[in-house]
Amino acid sequence: MEKYSVHKIFKWIGSGLLVLAGLLVVVIIGAYIIYPAEYVSRVLRWQDADVKDYQKFPEAVIDNAPPVYQFEQDHNEAFVRDGFETALAVDDLELFLEDTGTQAFIVIQDEAILYEGYFNRYTRDSIVTSFSVAKSFVSTLVGVAIEEGHIQSVDDPITDYLPELLERDAQFTNITVGDLMHMSSGIHYVEASFLHGDDAKTYYYPDLRTLALEETRIDGLPGEEFLYNNYHPLLLGVILERATGVSVAEYLQEKIWKPLGMEYPASWSLDSEDTQFEKMESGINARAIDFAKFGRLFLNNGGWEGQQVIPAEWVMQATQRDTSFENGEYYYDSFIFEDGRGYYQYFWWGLTVDEQTYDYMALGNHGQFIYISPEKDLIIVRNGERYGADTLKWIYAFYDFARAFPANE
Repeated sequence: MEKYSVHKIFKWIGSGLLVLAGLLVVVIIGAYIIYPAEYVSRVLRWQDADVKDYQKFPEAVIDNAPPVYQFEQDHNEAFVRDGFETALAVDDLELFLEDTGTQAFIVIQDEAILYEGYFNRYTRDSIVTSFSVAKSFVSTLVGVAIEEGHIQSVDDPITDYLPELLERDAQFTNITVGDLMHMSSGIHYVEASFLHGDDAKTYYYPDLRTLALEETRIDGLPGEEFLYNNYHPLLLGVILERATGVSVAEYLQEKIWKPLGMEYPASWSLDSEDTQFEKMESGINARAIDFAKFGRLFLNNGGWEGQQVIPAEWVMQATQRDTSFENGEYYYDSFIFEDGRGYYQYFWWGLTVDEQTYDYMALGNHGQFIYISPEKDLIIVRNGERYGADTLKWIYAFYDFARAFPANE
């Protein structure tokens, strides 16, 4: 009887597994019917995003140009180690950086490199990827396009540039360019990484233009609440290429990469060879030292070696807290917003220090950071294979480390 019961149990288990396998096959077949085959294959094969994804996607090359800008050297590793070991509550900074999957860690203060370290077999010329740090580049290109007259204003309705949206819903005309950069458009978004989720769609879809223009829908009013939404940079990418007449990668190359004297060329991952649209929500692939130069551009209020690359007014507008948004009503009550100091402005995350001063950062998946403290004339770049520690631990370590410096006169 006991043997029979065990056999029966295993038979039930086997039958259950067969049913589950059959359901999975049905789901996958259904997915291939509903979605483009390339999209389904990417989700199933590649699964979660990782820092080597730039090797999987096609790319647009972003060339650099002489003269190459070189930071001054004022290495003070002991000061940086002591400061971060205190801020992070660790005994050994280098061991912590190694164990957390850090690829590059750079600290620049008063125009000079205090610390530059590479870990986990990465070196100065290793490619690291931006993930959502790319969004801060996107909003900067919008600022350049406004300065050049290609886009009139952040208050322009997006339908001025994307009129086909009106054919689906007249409410799209209420959304402005600024609403997209505030992450407050009212466009529907569900953070999920499997096939039906918008995270997966906006990352792996092989035609991101069509996805943004035809699959977006509105379920709220613009300006009412913050909702992180990867359709926003996609829509801005279409606006930029239509308004400027060139690809977004080429615009970045000519307006930022070359003028800043980047040390290395870069690339921007594309959705597919067929559509050749930049992965606006993520995919800038470069070297950490060149990401630091983007931080220097903002630290210097858009100026670069005597040239005003982006308007100083844009730097202020893009990074300062917009006090018209009430924290308790507009933001959710977690992450950087929990204690009331955090804010989000034009694809930059910010932390208020007091009524007059603030730090801000570009932030990407797996712990990519360009952290800027204007008060302390400080830039911190961290790239990583993974977060390795809680995101807020990194952010508040940067914040606390910055407070150790005297204010920049």
